[in-house]
Amino acid sequence: MPYLLDIKVDKHLFRALAQFWNSAYSYFTFGKVDLVPTVEEYTTLLRCLRIQVDKAYSRAVNVLTYVKKLMNITGMSEQWVVERIKQKGESKCIPWKSLRDLILAHPDMKKKVDVFALSIYGLIIFPKALGHIDEAVSDLFDILDRKVTPVLTILAETFRYLNACRRMGEGRFIGCAQLLLPWFHSHFW
Repeated sequence: MPYLLDIKVDKHLFRALAQFWNSAYSYFTFGKVDLVPTVEEYTTLLRCLRIQVDKAYSRAVNVLTYVKKLMNITGMSEQWVVERIKQKGESKCIPWKSLRDLILAHPDMKKKVDVFALSIYGLIIFPKALGHIDEAVSDLFDILDRKVTPVLTILAETFRYLNACRRMGEGRFIGCAQLLLPWFHSHFW
C-alpha cells in the first residue's frame, strides 16, 4: 500500500465526485450509468491478492481494546498508552507527536517500523483528526497483521464517508481518497 502515498488528491475533483454519489443506493450515478467500487476492484488496486480474500472482515468475540492494540503495536506499557490517548470528537486517538517520539527512541526496530506504518495509515491514508491517529486505524492495522483482507473495511468506510459528505452537502471526505480516485480514473480515463 505504500504507493498510495504518491497519489495526489484533487480536492475539486473529489467535491465534484461526491455530488454524483447516490446515498439511497450507495453508488455513483453518471447520467444513465451507475457505478460502484467493488471488492474485486479494490482488492486489485490495493494489490493484496495473496491475502485470504475468502475471509471477510468480522469482529472476533474477544476483541482487543484500543489500549491493548496500541500496547501490542508499540510494545509499550498500559500506563504509557493510557496517558497518551486523547478524545477527539467521538473517537479516541493518539497524538502523532507521541508516536514520533517513540519511533525515534524505541530500541526494537520491528516496533519502530510498526509504529511508523500505523502513523502513515492514520495521518495520510485515513486522516480523521489532524495530527492524531484514530482508533479505527488500529483496527485496520490489527486486521492486516492477521492477514485478513482490509478491502471490505476500506470499502465500507468509503461508502460511509461518501454518504456523510453527500448528506451535509459538503464536508471533508476522510476515507481513503488515494484509493477512490484511481478507481474513478480507471473507469473514465
